[in-house]
Amino acid sequence: MGHINRRRILQGTGIALTLPRLESLSAKNHPTPQAPRRLVCVGNHLGFYPGHFFPEASGKNFELTSTLKPLQAHRNELTVFSNLDHGLNGGHKAVQGFLTGIKKEEAAGFAEKNISLDQAAAESVGSSTRFPSINTGITEGTDMCWTRSGVHLPPINNPATLFRGLFIDSAPSERAAERERLQHRASVLDSLRESATTLNSTLGAADQRKLDQYLTSIRDVERRLQMSRQWIDRPKPQSPIKEVADEERQHIDQVGLFYDLIALALHTDSTRVATLETGLGFQTAELNLDIYHHISHQGKSEGRIEQLQVIEAFLTTKLANFMSKLKEMEILNDTLIVFGSGMSDASSHSNRNLPVLLAGGALSHQGHLICPVEQPRRIPLSNLWLSVLNWFGSERDRFGRSTGTFSAMKIG
Repeated sequence: MGHINRRRILQGTGIALTLPRLESLSAKNHPTPQAPRRLVCVGNHLGFYPGHFFPEASGKNFELTSTLKPLQAHRNELTVFSNLDHGLNGGHKAVQGFLTGIKKEEAAGFAEKNISLDQAAAESVGSSTRFPSINTGITEGTDMCWTRSGVHLPPINNPATLFRGLFIDSAPSERAAERERLQHRASVLDSLRESATTLNSTLGAADQRKLDQYLTSIRDVERRLQMSRQWIDRPKPQSPIKEVADEERQHIDQVGLFYDLIALALHTDSTRVATLETGLGFQTAELNLDIYHHISHQGKSEGRIEQLQVIEAFLTTKLANFMSKLKEMEILNDTLIVFGSGMSDASSHSNRNLPVLLAGGALSHQGHLICPVEQPRRIPLSNLWLSVLNWFGSERDRFGRSTGTFSAMKIG
């Protein structure tokens, strides 16, 4: 693609999705059958201070907390969930399981390893869009997105790079070089697949399983190569905004810019799946505060908790602006937004009772939904992710550690 590393933006393969009908979340203003569905997953590595995130009352008439107040204009288009998680422990190391339900160390025991929600959705999109998914992120510690082969997808962390990938056509010489590169990789994969198939009949059961996993990885790459070929010579859409300059920015300044570019990518149908993750230590000079990671370890200090309140309200303000933009583009009803974290309270490094909300998607939202706390009624977060995939169009019956669809609410 020339200006942009394709491996960092062309990420996805092939499956299908649909959200189950939950009585409490049946769709309203249901998207027309022709309208493509879109999924945006936003993750914040350091969680959200529980006292500022979770409302006290359940239902639609809950009082907005300080973190949720910026979303006031959209309160009827979101649902906040309490008492959902993946049952994981490990603090920072378990955050990467937010969209997967599975830590990478445990991935070998699962058929789809630790594939993330966004990539499972992207598989169903295939080559229908230029980019099956677009993954963006700010600073280190961004490890939210994983393929079905258990490979981490590093995010694009430069808005200018994303802009060029979306709207700047590569020169003819660059496209020719890309075609040659893809052809060479395809030839190598052909040889590997033939050798592996020949070897398979000579192996024991355990080695055959390992070889099958290897062949699955090859098939993943092959699908991405096929998608790349289809789009090399197709002109990119014209940008409605001026080109984003490649310049130094404060980390937190990039949040709003990435949201704007994701909105444009969805609106131009360049992709239908996107992610944005904020990592461990982004600078907050714009807010005149210390490094966010330091503040998150608040140790019950009132001063640091107040600073957290400022940062977290800033992040939800950017989410609210994004929702407003999607409304203006008339695609919010066809776009489901997942917002939250694989960590609850960064100060205690807890991975339980994760802050999670769904927004948009033309759902009949419930405001604040308090899920059961105790077993056996406790609901895995993976059940909600399975329902999200079903809404998107994936006809699957399992995801991560799911035990079924999210029966506490219908999403359809």
